[in-house]
Amino acid sequence: MPDRLIEAVEQATGFPMTGLTSPLPSYINRVYEFQAKDGTRLIGKFYRPGRWSKESIEEEHQFILDCEAEEIPVVSPLKLLHGSTLGHADGIYFAVFPKKLGRQFEVIEDEDWRRLGRVIARIHVAGSTRKAKTRMILHPGVSTINDIQNLIKEGFVAPKHVPSLQEIGHQLVEISAGFFDNIELIRLHGDSHRGNLLHRPPEGIMVIDFDDMMTGPPIQDLWLLLPDHAEKCRQEIALILEGYEMFREFDRQTLKLIESLRIMRIIYFLAWCSKQANDYQFKSNFPDWGSDRFWQQEINDLQRQLIRVKSQLQGRPDHLFY
Repeated sequence: MPDRLIEAVEQATGFPMTGLTSPLPSYINRVYEFQAKDGTRLIGKFYRPGRWSKESIEEEHQFILDCEAEEIPVVSPLKLLHGSTLGHADGIYFAVFPKKLGRQFEVIEDEDWRRLGRVIARIHVAGSTRKAKTRMILHPGVSTINDIQNLIKEGFVAPKHVPSLQEIGHQLVEISAGFFDNIELIRLHGDSHRGNLLHRPPEGIMVIDFDDMMTGPPIQDLWLLLPDHAEKCRQEIALILEGYEMFREFDRQTLKLIESLRIMRIIYFLAWCSKQANDYQFKSNFPDWGSDRFWQQEINDLQRQLIRVKSQLQGRPDHLFY
């Protein structure tokens, strides 16, 4: 309730608060805007119970602070009165952030792609400074298989489509798992689509929403910037890498993983949706989710994407610059 939210933020920050509690869009967590009596606007992020452990959230906060130390424009959680960035109220963890405004970064010219490459490289410089011990490891034989197993175990997949989904997972691991071995794995933003990269003059590109940070290959944070499939984005890839390599070396052999990572993200998104499938708002917005027709369409899409994976991994040695 609003009065409990205000009380929790007030006690954690020491700021006397007004009665403002304005909910903001968020699928998994609950996010609200607050106002202190001195006019300061704050954002309170209340983490969905059971999704992340205390240690996992602390690793998210540490990554943001590491980016801030590299002078990357980010929105860092405030240190609360007890000395941590993570508060706790009624069994729910929460963090408080300063409110910062920005608009979605628009790509208009070639230099904009280079700018995107540069900011991701700087995130990866910060990401490579320490390990994330509790976060997901992005690997088809680990994260993707776990996502498929959880979807099936929790009964979200229509029974007649279970064998098809299992076979897709088996083929994906068989085809691509070897390509993930012996490559660099670092802390990643994990959800670096352009909606999470805001333009904030004169700071530059501000990076938000580290909620899905993970450990994986650096290419994960780059392909999410692309407007289409890899083979249709050669120019964009070249420009992004031009900017990226101003700050950090990039293993171009990992470009062949783009379409594998795309199918893994589709499966990850299905598992992500399942965590909120019983919420009233989710069911209202996606009434067909989990139905027989829904899974038939998803299986068809995954099978088509699996064909792209095979094509890319079996392509010419010089395909897509690697």
